[in-house]
Amino acid sequence: MSSNKGGSTLDHIESNRNSIESKIEDASISIKNYNSHSKEKLKGFYENVKDTLMLKKLFERVEERPTPREVYNWRIYVTAFLASSAAIIIGYDGGFIGGTVALDSFKLEFGLDGKSSVEANNIISNIISVFHAGCFFGALISYPFSYYLGRKMSLIIAAVAITAGSAIMLAASKANGLAPLYVGRVLAGLSVGFSTNLTPVYLSEIAPPAERGRLIACYEIGWRIGDLVGFWINYGVDSHISSSKKQWFIPFAIQLIPSGLFLLGSVVMRESPRWLFSIGKYDKAIENLTWFRNLPEDDEYIIYEVNQVKENIDLQNIKVGLGLWDPFKEVFFKNHKILFRLCLTCCLFLFQNFLGIQAINYYSPTIFQNLGVKGTNSTLFSTGLFGVVKFVCTFIYILFIVDTFGRRKAFMCSSFVCSLCFWYIGAYLKVNDPTKEGVEAGPGGTAAIVFMYLWIASFILAWSGGPFVVGSEVFDQNIRSFVQAINAAVSWIPIFIMSRFTTRMIESMQYGIYFFFAALAALSIPFVFFFIPETKGIALEDMDKLFDRSLPAHRAHKFVLAKLRAESDTLAHENRNLYKLDTNKSNEIQNIEHTGLFTKS
Repeated sequence: MSSNKGGSTLDHIESNRNSIESKIEDASISIKNYNSHSKEKLKGFYENVKDTLMLKKLFERVEERPTPREVYNWRIYVTAFLASSAAIIIGYDGGFIGGTVALDSFKLEFGLDGKSSVEANNIISNIISVFHAGCFFGALISYPFSYYLGRKMSLIIAAVAITAGSAIMLAASKANGLAPLYVGRVLAGLSVGFSTNLTPVYLSEIAPPAERGRLIACYEIGWRIGDLVGFWINYGVDSHISSSKKQWFIPFAIQLIPSGLFLLGSVVMRESPRWLFSIGKYDKAIENLTWFRNLPEDDEYIIYEVNQVKENIDLQNIKVGLGLWDPFKEVFFKNHKILFRLCLTCCLFLFQNFLGIQAINYYSPTIFQNLGVKGTNSTLFSTGLFGVVKFVCTFIYILFIVDTFGRRKAFMCSSFVCSLCFWYIGAYLKVNDPTKEGVEAGPGGTAAIVFMYLWIASFILAWSGGPFVVGSEVFDQNIRSFVQAINAAVSWIPIFIMSRFTTRMIESMQYGIYFFFAALAALSIPFVFFFIPETKGIALEDMDKLFDRSLPAHRAHKFVLAKLRAESDTLAHENRNLYKLDTNKSNEIQNIEHTGLFTKS
């Protein structure tokens, strides 16, 4: 009996101990939950503060799925720089040609000093604009080359032609006339048209999604390097070389340096993996992809990307076809959604080049003279500073805007500031003309010059590189090269018009030319808001989702990115479950084998 009583007491003590332990555990869980909840609240508050200060929400690298650090390696950046060296030639042409043909030594060499101002201006406009006419046709014919030969070989052909064109220009002289200059500039223009199509496409195809905008914007860096050198080379030869053939010959000869760099770069860089996949060269495509990503072939990231690219290409082959003209039929006759998207990207390029950048680039000495800057040397110095501002702002765009702040917001903010600047400059010139004798520019003129620099800074921070980024990333693999050829060709139309007729517009419209550009900048704001979705961080293969007509442009990016992240999480969860299942099966097999061995022993 006492034994039963003792047992009952022990059971009671054990029960109490379990109860106490359970309560302690519950209390511990409650404390943990409270602490966790408090941490979450603090974290949420902190995140909200960061978002409010625009430190995280606006300036973060957006990834649709977790990306290994190895993907962001030197290979993609060096390749991007080499491919973008073609843009140095474009930028250099924009920087040097307007100032060089305005030199007295150039006019004397080719007899322009003896012609009327109208005749001389027409010849100068022709010299400048034939380059852009070549660019237009070069962009169009680049598509079949890219289709049959690939991105790399097409860029090599472009590099050879640019180098040849630059060399031919040097044959121009008083004895030979301007003919070699025209021929060389047309040939160089054809080649540059090639590169304006192929380089952004190539860069978009080798880039990880989170770095795509930044890599394509490297093309813009090349442009600005050439720009900067071109502006200052004119100032240098005017300041340090006496009026002679050397003064204008040296700026033309320097073109051979970037063209040689482009030729070297195009030879050593690797072919686009996506193009190799599209023609069925899977082994080479995977080899190049693993090289660009700096990851082994069996890495989960590589496997996912390979499957994604192959599935997209297979789908597009079924929908579009493999032939040279299949993209033409798809865009213009079958798929009105793609045609509408092409119209949007073409409009971006039209806005880009009708906002005034080409007028400023090619006729900046004349522009600054109209704002009250006196003397050839002073105007060349002002245009040199112009190049410095563009160069610095390009780096700001690449580091802090294109893949962080985004394309869409940058377009609208830039347009607002550009419009404001030109409204002021136009109004100033309406009430005060500093070019008239006895009229001083005064503080208003100084403000106008400051607004001109503010205008170019705002333009570079969005519109200079933005259309190239968006135009090269929003179309599928099978039609990308074709539609980018259309985009590039369309972009050269306003460049040709502005380079050919800016002097006439300045003479006839005077201050009104600034009102014209200001109105177009204002018009671009609602266009971007209603029609252009944000594209940062979205894979090329998922761009169709952004342009679903049921999604408003200003909400599309947030919706699609959330959906893609959810899909990625689901896939990762399924992979983990499969891994656990495989592990459990493996453990069961080992247990069975172990049990069998134990039984035998």
